[in-house]
Amino acid sequence: MLVLAAVPEVQLQRLRRAAGVRFTFVRAASWDDVLAAIRARPVELAVLDPTLGGEARAQELERLRLLFPSLPLILYTALTPQLAAVLLALGKHGIRHVIFVRYDDHPERLREVLEREASGAASRRLLDQLADRLSPLPTELRWVLEEALRTPEEVQTVGRLAARARVDRRTCERWFTRVGLPTPRHFLAAARVLYAHRLLQDPGFTIEDVAVRLGYAQVKTLQQHARTYLGLTAGEMRLSLSPDEALDLVVRRFRQPAAVATIAVS
Repeated sequence: MLVLAAVPEVQLQRLRRAAGVRFTFVRAASWDDVLAAIRARPVELAVLDPTLGGEARAQELERLRLLFPSLPLILYTALTPQLAAVLLALGKHGIRHVIFVRYDDHPERLREVLEREASGAASRRLLDQLADRLSPLPTELRWVLEEALRTPEEVQTVGRLAARARVDRRTCERWFTRVGLPTPRHFLAAARVLYAHRLLQDPGFTIEDVAVRLGYAQVKTLQQHARTYLGLTAGEMRLSLSPDEALDLVVRRFRQPAAVATIAVS
């Protein structure tokens, strides 16, 4: 899972030591870098210091919450008298997870908070619901499928999926059939749609932004996939489908592969 870390270097190193191999961190040194990273990278969690710009401020974090409400935010900062008013303001915007430097940032605590926030990510919830289907798969193939759910723009074709799992394409397809999943092509397409839906819940992303971020050659292909797997256009699913409803629809189709229509995958 990719985590955006907009914190000083010392705090970043503490996060890395505590997190282990499950989390990968990308650092942002300014609030402009934070916005750019969220729009360009498959960030699923952000750890932020309200003093990133040199003084304790709430405005930038409030803006992030308004633009990207689906992105979980954790504050990791030093406790100072000036911070109290900022934390009070941010609490009104639903930002409640705070870790204080040298008070409660021991590795177990950092890992616990990261794991708890990560458990709510759409990719994690989908993996949990499909655990019974994925468990018989060879370990490397299962790992690559989990990667495809977390960062679908990195694994877009069956050939790439098979190559990363170190199996040939036909063996990959046979494994999918054996465990009762849809074809690898449909699995990858549906994973991209689910991720697109998560991004489209945030006003900071346009449909065009999402199409580019997920590697669609044309916006109309994203629209085709949205209709196939969620029964709505990208604009409609943004307005009328909750994250839980989108997840349920995709899981239902994953468990009934024969019901999935043939579509063109870019």
